[in-house]
Amino acid sequence: MAINEHILVVEDDLKIAKLLDDFLSASSYKTTLVHDGADVLDTVDDIAPDLIILDVMLPNIDGFTLCQEIRKTSEIPILFLTARVDEIDRLLGLGFGADDYVTKPFSVREVVLRVKNILHRTSRQMTSSSIKTYDNISLDTERYICKINNHPIELTPIEFKLLLSLVEKPGIVFSRDRLMTKCYDDDRIVNGRTIDSHMKNVRKKLAAHIEGEHPVKAVYGVGYKLG
Repeated sequence: MAINEHILVVEDDLKIAKLLDDFLSASSYKTTLVHDGADVLDTVDDIAPDLIILDVMLPNIDGFTLCQEIRKTSEIPILFLTARVDEIDRLLGLGFGADDYVTKPFSVREVVLRVKNILHRTSRQMTSSSIKTYDNISLDTERYICKINNHPIELTPIEFKLLLSLVEKPGIVFSRDRLMTKCYDDDRIVNGRTIDSHMKNVRKKLAAHIEGEHPVKAVYGVGYKLG
C-alpha cells in the first residue's frame, strides 16, 4: 500500500478550508484542518504532517510566528497563503523559511499543483538522505519520526534506533550485542534482556497498524530481523 502524504491545512476561513480539503482529498492526500493558530504547534507534533498549508492571518498566533516556531525543530515544507502585498514583502524579505506562497484570491487547483511540486521536490531531496523506508514503514532520521501507512508512531530514541537498524538492512539478522552497539553510544551497562524489552515495545507499537504477519521477527538464540 502506498503511503499518502498528510497535509495540514491551517486556514480560519471555513469555506476556503473546506475547498482545499475537498480538492486535496480528491488528489488522494490525507488532510487535517486547523482554524486557530493556537492549535497548530500541538497538531504538528501529533500528526507529523508531510506539508503545511499555512494562512498568514490567523486567530491568536499568526502564520509568520508559527513558521518561525516550526523551523526551530523541523523542515516540514510550508506553503503560505497570503492576501496582502505587505505580507509578501515580509515573507520574501525576512526569510521565514517558507517553500512557496500563493496569493488570495487563488485557484484551488493551483494550490494543489504547488503542493504536488513541493512534495515531489522535497521527497527526492529527503529520500536520499533522511527518509528510510521498508514496505509501509517510514523513518525520518532527522526528525526521529516513525510512520506506518502515514500514521505517526511514538517511539523512544532507543526504539527508533533499533527499528532503524533493521530497516536499513532488511533480511539481515542482528544479534543482541550488535544492536546494543548500534543503539547505545555511551558506557551504560545493558544486556540482551534490555534489547528484548525495547524490541517488545517496538513490536507492540507497530502491531496496531500492521495487517497480517509482523515484519519484525525474533530469531531464536540469535536476535532480530526485518522481513
